[in-house]
Amino acid sequence: MAVYAAAAGVLAGVESRQGSIKGLVYSSNFQNVKQLYALVCETQRYSAVLDAVIASAGLLRAEKKLRPHLAKVLVYELLLGKGFRGGGGRWKALLGRHQARLKAELARLKVHRGVSRNEDLLEVGSRPGPASQLPRFVRINTLKTCSDDVVDYFKRKGFSYQGQASSIDDLRALKGKHFLLDPLVPELLVFAAQTDLHEHPLYRAGHLILQDRASCLPAMLLDPPPGSHVIDACAAPGNKTSHLAALLKNQGKIFAFDLDAKRLASMATLLARAGVSCCELAEEDFLAVSPSDPRYSQVRYILLDPSCSGSGMLSRQLEEPGACTPSPARLHALAGFQQRALCHALTFPSLQRLVYSTCSLCQEENEDVVRDALQQNPGAFRLAPVLPPWPHRGLSRFPGAEHCLRASPETTLSGGFFVAVIERVEAMLGRHRMTPAEASAPECTPSPAPKRKKRRRQAAAGAYTLPGT
Repeated sequence: MAVYAAAAGVLAGVESRQGSIKGLVYSSNFQNVKQLYALVCETQRYSAVLDAVIASAGLLRAEKKLRPHLAKVLVYELLLGKGFRGGGGRWKALLGRHQARLKAELARLKVHRGVSRNEDLLEVGSRPGPASQLPRFVRINTLKTCSDDVVDYFKRKGFSYQGQASSIDDLRALKGKHFLLDPLVPELLVFAAQTDLHEHPLYRAGHLILQDRASCLPAMLLDPPPGSHVIDACAAPGNKTSHLAALLKNQGKIFAFDLDAKRLASMATLLARAGVSCCELAEEDFLAVSPSDPRYSQVRYILLDPSCSGSGMLSRQLEEPGACTPSPARLHALAGFQQRALCHALTFPSLQRLVYSTCSLCQEENEDVVRDALQQNPGAFRLAPVLPPWPHRGLSRFPGAEHCLRASPETTLSGGFFVAVIERVEAMLGRHRMTPAEASAPECTPSPAPKRKKRRRQAAAGAYTLPGT
């Protein structure tokens, strides 16, 4: 629309001291003077905020023909203005390609400054909140590279590797170009807050996956060995699926289901970039998948990360202040769906191990769903004790709930998250060598997770080479 180009021209004139906003607006010959004046004033008022968001999202690097002042006007309209309602033309389409990242960077900026409203970003010296300074977590994609080569690459680019962290305090203390290996999650590198890797060549080549720390837990704890058949029940957007494929070393089969065709298309692109070749995508409702279908007769592992309130997602909390407390009606509907999905998953005849996870803080979607599903399958399944060092455990709503894991910015430096690992009792007898009497006890005796075989190096030592170089 012409108003955006006119506003960009006025902003450029103001910043180059060619005149005042009012003078330049009235001399622009734009018909709707009031609309143009309001847009320019508001864009200039948020100028520093918009500059920070545009820079951290890498918008001008991605859209090299987009002029800085026009970019500022367009991003204001998208994030803080009317959102191109009723117009926008080609600019709406252009910004739409970057909408998710721009919104995420605005949310990250609010977290960093400890505010929840856009207006609060205008206040000087905002006090950081408890979720500020969250590190940047980066999972190494072992389908394409290995930890040693990635670490060597970053060291040659001026970063300082500090080794494996010994505690979460080491992660909190990260600054500048220092980085660490996570103390609990394998192949997860941790960089200082605000480290921007969206345009990094290793990320663009699929060698790195930008993934929250807690989001890495489901695949890690499902732990399917190479050659396994796995179901990813609600798979999009695909980061957990790519993690499963890495654990499988692309050997075996992942059946990935999702109902949203657009999300599946994006997921297919993500998996291709990550080098995943063992995944079969299906635009299908998991609840409609028949456990008796011969195709799934060898499925022993299921990852179920169903639709949820998203009340643990930092970006949603900041964009929607009431998101962390969804209405009782919405919670009831979500929990009903989640329980049906979990109970359905437990009917697959060869199932041995299942991970149930959400990005919700609500007990109704987490401990209550797990408790009800176990009660509907008495004696067949139970919670497995996992990751004893993890500091944030499940709410004590039923015996054994402490075996569930929770995550939060304050306790684990991640988004809000919930994970429960459910195993068939017979499978636990074999894995932990428990007696039948122990298996029938109301609570599991904690035991350390089985050690994984050390991964073979996937590339020879030496200089890191990107594909095509």
